[in-house]
Amino acid sequence: MPVSIMSDSGVPLETIADLVGHAGTAVTEKVYGHQLRPVITRGAETMNAVFGQGRPAESE
Repeated sequence: MPVSIMSDSGVPLETIADLVGHAGTAVTEKVYGHQLRPVITRGAETMNAVFGQGRPAESE
């Protein structure tokens, strides 16, 4: 299915929702949630790498 291919390829959830004709991401997540998990996981891992624990605090 195209949604799983897009999800596995790292296409943002918002883009997938737009391409399948959903007004927002809630319906996309509900219908295709099992197929979107890799993209959500990858996004969370990226955010953790950028803002996560172990990063030294910036001095002012």
